[in-house]
Amino acid sequence: MYEQLTLLSRLKLGNRSVLGIPYLWLIIFFALPFLILLRISLTDMGDGIDPFAQMFFNTDGKWRLILKVENYLSIFREEPGSPWLNTIYVEAYWLSLKYAFFTTVFCLFIGYPFAYFIARANPTHRPIYLILIMLPFWTSFLLRVYAWKGILADQGVVNRALMALGVINEPIVMLYTDVSMLVGMTYVYLPFMVLPLYANLVKMDVRLLEAAHDLGAGPWKAFWLITVPLSRTGIVAGCMLVFIPCVGEFVIPSLLGGADNIMIGRVVWDEMFSANNWPRASALAVIMIVVVIVPLLWFQNSVTNTTHEEERKR
Repeated sequence: MYEQLTLLSRLKLGNRSVLGIPYLWLIIFFALPFLILLRISLTDMGDGIDPFAQMFFNTDGKWRLILKVENYLSIFREEPGSPWLNTIYVEAYWLSLKYAFFTTVFCLFIGYPFAYFIARANPTHRPIYLILIMLPFWTSFLLRVYAWKGILADQGVVNRALMALGVINEPIVMLYTDVSMLVGMTYVYLPFMVLPLYANLVKMDVRLLEAAHDLGAGPWKAFWLITVPLSRTGIVAGCMLVFIPCVGEFVIPSLLGGADNIMIGRVVWDEMFSANNWPRASALAVIMIVVVIVPLLWFQNSVTNTTHEEERKR
């Protein structure tokens, strides 16, 4: 009996340790930095250079906490009396969400056939296909983005090829446009869509498709009614893995979007290092984190509901 209790206590301790390590990681590398950002965003640097400005003030012998919410209000309104939601920061958020949305859609439409093909391929060939999907990660991120500058430039590979074939007479402006932005972001984040979709599709029971065909369903109808619903978790996971980093992307907009690009990652950089306004930059980052957390909570709720539905059916 004593040995069983000892074994049970060890198992509980092991489970707590396994669960505690990820929580400790999140606390150190997410919660604490977020609290630091939040603290800076609620202060006022004034004429100093210290971002950790004073928050507690002693007036008449009493300590008072003063929070500078103006850092947040100025994001949505330039000055008192001016219209709301008519600032460059709101425009930056909107553009970031727009680019992230279209990048996610393109990655889904391109990545789903890739993932489906790999999942249905010969098991001996799947590792080769997965290596080809992950092969770009073996090259520097900056080199891959710079390569697209050479491909999409006025005298780049695409324009030279089109002019050599006689399709166009003069170069097409593709670099520093929405096209170059979406092409670069779709290329970089496509593996993040393919891998979770593959992990979901490879576990699907193909006998369900055979049953659908026996009942008279065509290939497209069986795909839409069986494959797509069963791959919902992979679709949601892939969309989150693409959408979330795209919202705060900085390198691709800077290199392929040009100097006029105002995605929120670039705006935060400018506020932090060019304008030296750490409180406003922190406020912009906090709002961006909140915007990112909302889809995560929705994804978690979706997964939980799906799990409950599967348990009820069983």
